[in-house]
Amino acid sequence: MELNSKFSPRAKEDMELVVLAQQGNQQSFAKLMERYRDSIYFMVLKMVHNRDDAEDLTQEAFSKAFNSLRNYSAEYAFSTWLFKIATNNCIDFIRKKRLQTTSLDSSTITNEEGESPTIAVADYNPNPEQSIIKEQRAARIREVIEKLSPKYKQLIEMRYFDELSYEEIAAQLDLPLGTVKAQLFRAKDLLFNLLKSTQAKY
Repeated sequence: MELNSKFSPRAKEDMELVVLAQQGNQQSFAKLMERYRDSIYFMVLKMVHNRDDAEDLTQEAFSKAFNSLRNYSAEYAFSTWLFKIATNNCIDFIRKKRLQTTSLDSSTITNEEGESPTIAVADYNPNPEQSIIKEQRAARIREVIEKLSPKYKQLIEMRYFDELSYEEIAAQLDLPLGTVKAQLFRAKDLLFNLLKSTQAKY
């Protein structure tokens, strides 16, 4: 892969990691993720203004980037390519969210008498049926988690059930912080794919 002569020393280091990652080197994935995860997360957070959404979208951005790594061109720095993927992912998310949202304050529809129609607002408090669906969904997620390898299952449980920080997980498992982040990324990616295949059966 021919490097752009205008690349900074950091961009050249990234390229070395990308080449190794393309060959399946897991440590290179971990280093790239550790290097850019926080920057991507805070950029996404500024766009969506929700921490949970930002966490999910950051995960998706890295997943899309790593899954498309063979298509990466060295014409642009890896960071430029990664941030473009994350930005486009956010734009798609925001667009879909807007399509699902009706603004009650911007209604200009009137009848012949100039009166605005009454807008019925849905009650979002869960009814008994919705509560059952939520419980079934939680049970399905737990069932899928059980299919993960013990290592990934433990990480998912520590992060999302015990609500431990990355630093706390690293300390408890005596692992480098970058390794914990990379393995959790892999665990979430596996879980996401398992959930997708499970939902397809219903």
